[in-house]
Amino acid sequence: MTSAPHPRCPASPLERVRKVCVGTLNPPKLAAVEAAFAAYAPGVSVEGVAVASGVPDQPVGFDEIVAGARERARATFAQAPCDLAVGIEDGLVVIPALGEDALNVGAAAVTDGERCSVGLSSGFAYPPGCSRRAVEEREPVGGLFDELMGAGEGEAPSAVGQGNVGRLTLGVLTRAEYGRHAVICALVRFLHPGLYDEVAPTHDRVADAGGRALDA
Repeated sequence: MTSAPHPRCPASPLERVRKVCVGTLNPPKLAAVEAAFAAYAPGVSVEGVAVASGVPDQPVGFDEIVAGARERARATFAQAPCDLAVGIEDGLVVIPALGEDALNVGAAAVTDGERCSVGLSSGFAYPPGCSRRAVEEREPVGGLFDELMGAGEGEAPSAVGQGNVGRLTLGVLTRAEYGRHAVICALVRFLHPGLYDEVAPTHDRVADAGGRALDA
């Protein structure tokens, strides 16, 4: 099945952006950023940078997910010369209305050193056989999922291919496409600067505000 090409934005405030650095070396996440910016900044260069997230290897809850994305964006901007820096962090969110199920949600943060905007992906449920253990023991859900699905010896982890969401959706929604949505949502503040505060809350204020940071 061939997916339709993503639309190009006819006039974009980001058209002069030339270099974007991303706080990861994960190929699908880099592809997500490339695809997101392709609509707004043709010819942009996207480069991965190894940085720490500042949160547990298995984030749980919106606070940790958003904090991880923001810290990756902040650390990347401080470390690598670029016009914009992006951080992407996935984690599990327990929603009481769903019982014991936890949804995987991804957050993307974009910063220019002053403003920082956050967007979220859609959510999907991992099989309970791995998600419950990930929440309770903080063991990375990706490894548990590969173990559950029986990844063969020498086979690349699903996180660097179509992604876990790709395997669960039978290839219809890949990891790169899943992340692209979050990055585009994070770009909204930069696409319409006149509609938002000139400067978003600082990283320190967002960290102190916890979950309320999502309202910023």
